[in-house]
Amino acid sequence: MKRIVFMGTPDFSVPILQALANTNYEIVLVVTQPDRPVGRKKKITPPPVKIEAENLHIPVFQPEKLRNDFETILEYKPDLIVTAAYGQLLPNELLEFPPFGCINVHASLLPELRGGAPIHYAIIQGKEKTGITIMYMAEKLDAGDILTQQSIPIEMNDHAGSLHDKLSKLGTDLLLDTLPKLFSQEIQAIPQDDLKATFASNIKREEEKIDWTRSNLEIYNQIRGLHPWPVAFTKYNQQTMKIWWAELDNHVYENKPGEIIDITEEAIIVCCGDKQAVRITEIQPAGKKRMSVKAFLKGHRDQIRIGSRMGENVG
Repeated sequence: MKRIVFMGTPDFSVPILQALANTNYEIVLVVTQPDRPVGRKKKITPPPVKIEAENLHIPVFQPEKLRNDFETILEYKPDLIVTAAYGQLLPNELLEFPPFGCINVHASLLPELRGGAPIHYAIIQGKEKTGITIMYMAEKLDAGDILTQQSIPIEMNDHAGSLHDKLSKLGTDLLLDTLPKLFSQEIQAIPQDDLKATFASNIKREEEKIDWTRSNLEIYNQIRGLHPWPVAFTKYNQQTMKIWWAELDNHVYENKPGEIIDITEEAIIVCCGDKQAVRITEIQPAGKKRMSVKAFLKGHRDQIRIGSRMGENVG
């Protein structure tokens, strides 16, 4: 029976761990990030993978810095290390230890979108498809040789949350299909073309802010690419307003970027840089909870007006 060490941290990794635990392979150890403070109250919270590993009665190891604290993993003598959104680079000593190597389940079609936020950027960049790559790990970020790949289309109503769930399922299925071929040495790994590499670094605050001079499609992709986390935002009357959801409005208008064209019962229609618009349907005003525009307008209709503008330094 092959001995596997699994390394992962967020919700994306949980179905993969669950599926591995239901195979004939022996999951001897789960490695995940340390418990972290979460939310406004900063409550110390275990990562989702730790919770699932404990449910499965698998030992858990949570090094703060893997590079300085990896010997425990070697003691479990894994035949293979499988990682999925673990969150730290593996040191070379670890990469070279297992007889069948270290492989990663990555949520993009490498060499596109290397890094920590490939699901967000696939939507933000307006890609028509993405997928899962299973590859050997290397010391360089997401640059190892490719074992298997599978793509799926990105639908126009997909958001980061829905695509996350689809890719987690796809990654689980592709890994289970890949492992027998890997262990029987039926797969010829293919080197990545570094010249074609693109990157999807973790989302920065500046990338969450809507630039109303961009096209309506770019803004729509930004909103859905940041939904349900970390959520796009704009300024209105000098206050931050999160934009949870919107729809495309492809009529042509003569208004300025960021200008509120109309307010219907269920939407705030805002002009974009290409003279088309988005229909904002779900918002979170400063200091308030997430709500539909319909609910917001029932109690705060006087706080928003046609002809005013959204964006930095306008009101």
